[in-house]
Amino acid sequence: VTAEQLRARGNALFQAGDHGAALAVYTEALSLSDAAAERAVLHRNRAACYLKLEDYAKAEADATKAIEADGRDVKALFRRSQALQQLGRLDQAVTDLQRCVSLEPRNKAFQEALRALGSSMHEKVGRGAMSCTDSKVEQMFQILLDLDEKDADKKQKAAQNLIVLAREEAGAEKIFQSDGVRLLMQLLDTAKADLMLAALRTLVGLCSGHRSRTTAILSELGAPRLAAVLGVEHEQVSLAACNLLHVMFDSLKEGLQKDFRGKEDALVLGLKKILEVGSTVCGSLGSLPVTENTRMSTSVLLSKLYEDLKSGVSWGWFEGHELPGKLRAIQTVSCLLQGPSDAGNRVLELEGIMDSVLSLCASVTEAHQLVAVEALIHAADKAKRASFITANGVNLLKEIYKHSERDSIRIRALVGLCKLGSAGGTDFSMKQFAEGSTMKLAKQCRKWLCNEAIDAGTRRWAVEGLAYLTFDADVKEEFVEDKAAMQAMFQLAKSEDRSVLYAVASTLVNCTNSYDHEEPDPQMLELAKYAKQHIPEQHPKDKPEFVKRRVRKLLTAGVVSALACMVKSENPALTNSCRELISRVFLALVEEAEDRGGVVAQGGGKALIPLSLEGTEVGQTKAAQALAKITITSNPEMAFPGERIYEVVRPLVSLLHLQRTGLENFEGLMALTNLAGISERLRQKILKERAVPMIEGYMFEEHELIRLAATECMCNMAMSKEVQEMFLAEGSDRLKLMVLYSGEEDEKLRRAASGTLAMLTSLHPPICKRIPQVTVHWLEILQALLLSPSAELQHRGAVVVMNMMAAAREVAEQLIASEMLEILSVLAKDKEKPRVAQAAQESLAHAVAYGLIKPNPGHA
Repeated sequence: VTAEQLRARGNALFQAGDHGAALAVYTEALSLSDAAAERAVLHRNRAACYLKLEDYAKAEADATKAIEADGRDVKALFRRSQALQQLGRLDQAVTDLQRCVSLEPRNKAFQEALRALGSSMHEKVGRGAMSCTDSKVEQMFQILLDLDEKDADKKQKAAQNLIVLAREEAGAEKIFQSDGVRLLMQLLDTAKADLMLAALRTLVGLCSGHRSRTTAILSELGAPRLAAVLGVEHEQVSLAACNLLHVMFDSLKEGLQKDFRGKEDALVLGLKKILEVGSTVCGSLGSLPVTENTRMSTSVLLSKLYEDLKSGVSWGWFEGHELPGKLRAIQTVSCLLQGPSDAGNRVLELEGIMDSVLSLCASVTEAHQLVAVEALIHAADKAKRASFITANGVNLLKEIYKHSERDSIRIRALVGLCKLGSAGGTDFSMKQFAEGSTMKLAKQCRKWLCNEAIDAGTRRWAVEGLAYLTFDADVKEEFVEDKAAMQAMFQLAKSEDRSVLYAVASTLVNCTNSYDHEEPDPQMLELAKYAKQHIPEQHPKDKPEFVKRRVRKLLTAGVVSALACMVKSENPALTNSCRELISRVFLALVEEAEDRGGVVAQGGGKALIPLSLEGTEVGQTKAAQALAKITITSNPEMAFPGERIYEVVRPLVSLLHLQRTGLENFEGLMALTNLAGISERLRQKILKERAVPMIEGYMFEEHELIRLAATECMCNMAMSKEVQEMFLAEGSDRLKLMVLYSGEEDEKLRRAASGTLAMLTSLHPPICKRIPQVTVHWLEILQALLLSPSAELQHRGAVVVMNMMAAAREVAEQLIASEMLEILSVLAKDKEKPRVAQAAQESLAHAVAYGLIKPNPGHA
């Protein structure tokens, strides 16, 4: 018995309804057949049996084998789409059905199946959104609170999903309404670090920007429990609680300002308590237990209270001529200069403060000298405001640097010199020190940075120095050549001492030249020369080729993993300005397409999402643009796996706002085009973010690339039912614009617009009847598409005409009454373009069915 005979027997059994027997015969035939074509048919037939037997996974597997042998096998494609639909993989099922329709445009079964599947997907998305969120919240809490659950990965995933859900307003509200706050309190009360972190980070999402929820959560949480969590020994938990407190403060700030009216005494008392923490000198007798992180947190909090600092606080608290009083006052100055620097400068100007700094710089007690030198350094940071520091700072710091026997003092003095020496910024012509001095300072900074015998708190100051010295391109070049120094800095960035974050980020911004710099207007340059004004000069080693080389060296050294670790920090040291610097660096790292895969692989994609959602507007925009670049050239589902891909939508939509640059608009549109082509759920997310009106607006843009990107994006969005309905809205010119763009000279724009029309007319037949009403030029535009030398444009035009012919007799009459009949007749015989010919034949078949033309026996 041959394989062919067995196949015939299997066909007979299948027709008789004995699908199990047919499957067995086809399987036997496969064992006898070596011919690839015959094996493909047998796999396709087995797929049909498995569909009948409701074994959909095996049906998909057999259909896939048939498709691998022949990608144009419509029966196999259709059967796989049926299997995928039953398996719940609707997006893949749609893709297979769209392929079927493109291969056999006149097959009504395929068209109906595609429309039905599109409708069911739309309904499922609508129905499933609420129930899905409800069940997710319940399921995640069950996993986290189950004491018998031993799967750590499962718990970690549940915690991460809960945190991600809380970042979305709908998700946050759902958690809040589902008794989530009480359940989160239970997680806090477990005293397990991982569960406490999950609870605190979820509470951050619930409180962000929502005053009423924050008030309710604060009431449930209670001061004693919050204080207890803030005081736990586990540093990450304590920092997460501190972060929650900052978020709560921001959410309640507007209300607090109103509530404090008439209660100034209480506010001043609170400020004094905060300043008492900021003024604490480490290691002094009876002092509070503070760290570098504590002082940074205090500076950030004082920045938030700056308006109140400016009004109504008496600086008499700083008076005190005894040594402890002087130390406290100087330490407070340092704290204020790192936070609300204007307030710090005012204190610095108080009588006796600067004299105290100078006298303590010469102290024989290391702790006292450290306090004074650090104050001097922070004052040097504000050199333009503190004229005394500008005039006397360099000599004073040089003396300390040369004569001190303690590395901890010398390194701080060195940082002060670095700050004063970098006052010219990136202006090559504004050198503060003699030639070579800056390089010597940088070399000493790198030496101290690499010396592991020195404690991390002291080595941090070496990074502070580099943050200023790397304005000089020669210093940048030497730094990226020093692998040991880069690794040492990255290790510090990952350490528990988060006060180093800003200095690391500043150094990296300088090395990647990701700060703002505008090209000067040539005419203004000439005027400046004529007026003998100073003209900034760029260092020769800050040219693009040098910057690109430095970026590559940083990537090789592992900069991405260091940045990703910095972003994870919940320490207040990760301020909005620090986030902005990190975003700038990431944008520089993904500038070249070939580097983007490596950035994603090392955690860059994941780190960019929170950067794009919070921080300064500039920082969010830079991070969003970096996300767009990754989304354009990478597979988004690989770059942002799981739920993360849905978090990318909002940052990308933000790039479409009118205040963004043309490049940001373009890259945002390109990235959204890729996402819109992936799934209906992503299209629904884009719709929810109100992106469609903005996309539509850019279709009128004068810049041809932006206009094209918007049209391509709309083409993919047109797969959604809501978008299809928009094209039929009364008073809308959307459809008219798409028809007119199909007749433009720009071939890429024509391709995008005609593709959208082909999609719309296939999925939403009422649009076919509207096309003749939108413009008098519709016929000549369609005829031009069919006569185009581009096979792709011809095919898209032929599909539009075929859909219009199928939609209504009156539309078909208008088409056939024109030269379209002659064009279709010629195309129907074109054997070199089978897809175009097939669509043309289908159009003529509809005309015959309507009785508009007589059948041609020679071309049936």
